[in-house]
Amino acid sequence: MPNTAVALDLLLLPTWLVPVEPAGVVLKDHGLGIRDGRIVFIGPRSAALKLNASEVRELPDILLSPGLINAHGHAAMTLFRGLADDLPLMTWLENHIWPAEAKWVDEDFVRDGTDLAIAEQIKSGITCFSDMYFFPKVASERVHNSGIRAQIAIPILDFPIPGAITTDEAIRQGVELFNDLKHHDRIKVTFGPHAPYTVGDETLEKIRVITEELDASIHMHVHETAFEVQQSVEQRGERPLARLARLGLLGPRFQAVHMTQISEEDMALLVESNTNVIHCPESNLKLASGFCPVERLWQAGVNVAVGTDGSASNNDLDLLGETRTAALLAKAVAGSATALDAHRALRMATLNGARALGIEAETGSLEVGKAADMVAFDLSGLAQQPVYDPVSQLIYATGRDCVKHLWVAGKPLLEDRRLTRLDEQQLIATAKAWGQRISGRNES
Repeated sequence: MPNTAVALDLLLLPTWLVPVEPAGVVLKDHGLGIRDGRIVFIGPRSAALKLNASEVRELPDILLSPGLINAHGHAAMTLFRGLADDLPLMTWLENHIWPAEAKWVDEDFVRDGTDLAIAEQIKSGITCFSDMYFFPKVASERVHNSGIRAQIAIPILDFPIPGAITTDEAIRQGVELFNDLKHHDRIKVTFGPHAPYTVGDETLEKIRVITEELDASIHMHVHETAFEVQQSVEQRGERPLARLARLGLLGPRFQAVHMTQISEEDMALLVESNTNVIHCPESNLKLASGFCPVERLWQAGVNVAVGTDGSASNNDLDLLGETRTAALLAKAVAGSATALDAHRALRMATLNGARALGIEAETGSLEVGKAADMVAFDLSGLAQQPVYDPVSQLIYATGRDCVKHLWVAGKPLLEDRRLTRLDEQQLIATAKAWGQRISGRNES
């Protein structure tokens, strides 16, 4: 039991405290105490007020929850936001995004795009995000400087990419970064083979061996479209997920992103292997990729997290909005109004995300001993009244503009909607300058 006789660094007194674990609980008039970046006390307000605290903050009309976890994205693609909208996935990738990346993506692009993404995510209530993009070392430096938590997935494809001419070079850089950051308290490095159609068996087997040796995770786009599955069946005689199972990649350290096409055989493989699924509903809707059967997965015992995907296909990094879409879509896909209720939707955006990324011992719920990764949502506004169930109100009636404060490991990254470590106006100016260059309005 933590020693509450020692002074707390910070005592928060919100109207509602939603720990997420145990499930479905809303604590009214409770306090949460933080010391050295960790939660050391959760209890009734009367007991909290008896504690010695360096700072006490009253948070009226605030719902305090674990920070949101964006389990899949491509951070620096903020600089391609809106570049090629309203196109199917392969047309979008092959004719627009890949050529733009070949022309523009360098270390400066990744630095500026990642900073923009981090700022947007902090303002959206996100305390941790997964990033799969080029120049991962640059992205990890931006994460380190910003104070946010992240999983950095090393992009691996069987053709040259920005920052790595060969697949072996990409893997070598990944192993190096993994070893450099393995003791970092906020950054976790994982391996990101792009997709079954861009990575061959030989590369996947190398990745399996390396990740087993390092006890590292694998983050991969899988079954994103019906075309991907159909093409694999025609060319290889098996579905992509079956191929990954045959190669020994599936398991609790595997993060399967999208999964819009799930047969009974696929479901059995996911359940049997304890593989995580990361659901990106808005990107899937926008690219007409299909529907992930979230309720069916949940009822089968599969861990489902939620991600925004990149800004070029979403087009925002608004995980609260994403979670609302996920909850509504799950009901339509399942044909049931009770599918993915508000409390489970919040769990999917917090603790399930932490589980998928393998960091549930550290974050994802408000529990004594865990890192103080928290977000304060302001439910005092006109559109939130009256409040019967604050979690329902959060999921179905609240936007990210209601994010008021945010902490990672007890450190404030957002105070009264203002970023504490990043210069918002400078980020906007930099992004505008990139937009002018990329659109050709100011070619240098």
